[in-house]
Amino acid sequence: MKNRSILISGAGIAGPALAFWLHRYGFHPTVVERAPTPRTGGHAVDIRGTARTVAERMGIVDRVRAANTGARGMAFVDAAGRRVATMGTEVFGDSGGPVAEMSLLRTDLARILYDTTRTDVEYVYGEAISAVTQDRAGVHIRFEHGAPRRFDLLVGADGVRSNVRQLVFGPAERYLRDLGSYISLFTTTTEMDHDGWRLMYTVPAGNGRPGRTAGIYPQPQPGTALAGFFLRSAPLPYDRDDIDAQKRIVVRAFEGDAWEVPRMLAAIRDATDFYFDRVVQIEVDTWSRQRTVLLGDAGYCASPMSGIGTSLALVGAYILAGELAAAGGDHTVAYPTYEAKMRRFVDRAQEFARSAGDGGLMPDSRSQLWLRNQAVRTLRYLPRRLVGRGMEKVADTVELDDYRTPAPH
Repeated sequence: MKNRSILISGAGIAGPALAFWLHRYGFHPTVVERAPTPRTGGHAVDIRGTARTVAERMGIVDRVRAANTGARGMAFVDAAGRRVATMGTEVFGDSGGPVAEMSLLRTDLARILYDTTRTDVEYVYGEAISAVTQDRAGVHIRFEHGAPRRFDLLVGADGVRSNVRQLVFGPAERYLRDLGSYISLFTTTTEMDHDGWRLMYTVPAGNGRPGRTAGIYPQPQPGTALAGFFLRSAPLPYDRDDIDAQKRIVVRAFEGDAWEVPRMLAAIRDATDFYFDRVVQIEVDTWSRQRTVLLGDAGYCASPMSGIGTSLALVGAYILAGELAAAGGDHTVAYPTYEAKMRRFVDRAQEFARSAGDGGLMPDSRSQLWLRNQAVRTLRYLPRRLVGRGMEKVADTVELDDYRTPAPH
């Protein structure tokens, strides 16, 4: 088998999942991660459709279920905290709706994948790629701190702001499709009894301010919750490395709002896992350049709010590794086949994210907010085959090949 040594940039979800399968097929993956240790924080993620089969084939389903957030659904509340519309998980089926049956914290899924692979895979934390040179002999990598190394192949699985994509494919701006909003998340404490419900308080646009939603998500650990802020806005100038400036943007946007918002804004000051970013899609015309290939959000983020990104990452990792194995490590065969098998899934996921829009969380008017609540209230009376079918059809787009016995070469 040729091209056995493979460098993977990114130790989130896609990178360790790919490393799992590559090791199974006899490759030698190395995972490099800029963070000094496995990352903490982040929102809940869902494993939907075909990705559930991938998780089963990895043997991690029991651990995934044990880490389930226990979310029962989403409830929209008014300023006094009274529920005005609810969406329970039973309405949508296993893979549809805002909360899937397999739902857990991103941190927990990343930890499961790391624990599953760490004895077989080389992980290099606190390091990042600074330069990439590709030729017929391989990929020559310079690191920010360590000595240069040569690998046969390189995989960019390093997220929306992918360093590998920047170095090999060009400036990030070429590939970002702006969806017109911001998302912010951080862990906080709570004394509320959520009873498994994600609580969302929405304020429609008015008085010169955009539509916005503040939410509190229950977490498996008692007394903790995930605070979320969703804001429709034109691009705001800010320093990506200045966390305090990002926190001030959120505070200014939600200052004066009711419900639990004042307490949430007070807690933002001491948040250590604060996350803030523009909601974008990643659109790349082709996911490979020579010996380098993109995986997950680095190549095809649908949207941080889509609920399908983790499934794209898991399925993409399975197919990419399987095609490399089937091709005997020949990337000139494996990369185009991986893209051909994933492209329809990606296109449908991105189209679904765009068509779903963010009007439900960031309405432009009170009438739009009223219509959202009315629509949510009617869901329970509709047949399940109609209610969750859109997301379920997207999540089941790919039919998985069985790569367990790679073709001989």
